[in-house]
Amino acid sequence: MSRDFRCLLASFLLLVVCFVNPMFGGDNFKANGEAISIKIHGLAGEIEMKFAPIPTGEFVMGSPGNEKGRESNEAPLHKIKISKPFYLGMYEVTQEQWEAVMGSNPSHFSGNPKRPVENITWDDCWKFIKKLNEMKLGTFRLPTEAEWEYAYRAGKQTRFYWGDDPNNEEINDYAWIEKNSESKTHDVGLKKPNEWRLFDMSGNVWEWCQDWYGSYSSNDQVNPMGHPSGSYRVMRGGGWSDDTMYVRAANRCGNIPIYTRSDVGCRVVFERTQ
Repeated sequence: MSRDFRCLLASFLLLVVCFVNPMFGGDNFKANGEAISIKIHGLAGEIEMKFAPIPTGEFVMGSPGNEKGRESNEAPLHKIKISKPFYLGMYEVTQEQWEAVMGSNPSHFSGNPKRPVENITWDDCWKFIKKLNEMKLGTFRLPTEAEWEYAYRAGKQTRFYWGDDPNNEEINDYAWIEKNSESKTHDVGLKKPNEWRLFDMSGNVWEWCQDWYGSYSSNDQVNPMGHPSGSYRVMRGGGWSDDTMYVRAANRCGNIPIYTRSDVGCRVVFERTQ
């Protein structure tokens, strides 16, 4: 059964109100449950961050050999089980959210508070998340690569989260990419979301993941955390300057943690502190 959950937390520098409906926490909330909204009084004023519930389940990670636009680092196909539900940001982290927490805005396309923050490194993301976690609201983190692809797919095994779209006829409805972005980012949430109400999982900006980048294993895995070490961190989703092949569900790349560009941003996970 569903339930309403409301909590009010306070500290010297912030006031947080969380509304959850239904079933916040536990192991069985559903993808059709309500998103949660977290309000924080940060350094530059109040911000709101919205998170969609991601249920447990299984999927096949990677791409089949006949997928259009496929790259070799998407193989081999392997089964993944996500055994714990979590909340993932409905939107990419925006400039106003970043500035409220960090006190500055590094974005190349600055001055647009609802656009995704970009021009950020993986190390910058770690600092942002560290500050969020210091607020004692729960646990914030980057998604693992497996969580990211699972959430992108939202129950589908197609090339994109809206389907295979073999001739790229529908992509304009879902993603900001090279052919429609006018060489810039756009406000988050303007395109259609996936089935789990996640916006801009394709295009707009690349999204850093928690994992070190490395080759896939063919073994079935449960909640994989990626390679224990490496030189590159995973990036997913493609950005405003990319072709269609880079915004597919299985597409992946890695870059050094200090890499930054005007099409690189992030999206964060929220978990309740037990």
